[in-house]
Amino acid sequence: MIDSIDHIVLSVRDIGAASEFFERVLGMRAETFAGGRTALHFGDQKINLQTLGQETRNHACIGSGDLCLITRWGPDRVVQHLLDEGVEIIEGPVEKTGALGPITSIYFNDLDGNLIEVASYEKETR
Repeated sequence: MIDSIDHIVLSVRDIGAASEFFERVLGMRAETFAGGRTALHFGDQKINLQTLGQETRNHACIGSGDLCLITRWGPDRVVQHLLDEGVEIIEGPVEKTGALGPITSIYFNDLDGNLIEVASYEKETR
């Protein structure tokens, strides 16, 4: 029935600051849509940003997000880039299991405490 994820939504304190963080640290592209909302685009997906109370159909809270983003960069390059951007690494590189098999993951928090995992598949699985 389900083929893929189109987008997810993160609740943040400051949409401008969150957009800048994801653009600077992860190379995403911010775009305004639907009457002033903000989306962060990457590949064929996007992350929509919202503040508390903006969406009343969910039980959002700031900092409860936990997502894994896939990169073609090797773990050493990811670690160096995060350090260069002043991002504190919480864990990693560490071996985990992704949707398609083994991955190597690096974990950090965004400005709002959401857990961000940047992972890469081994060459033979991609």
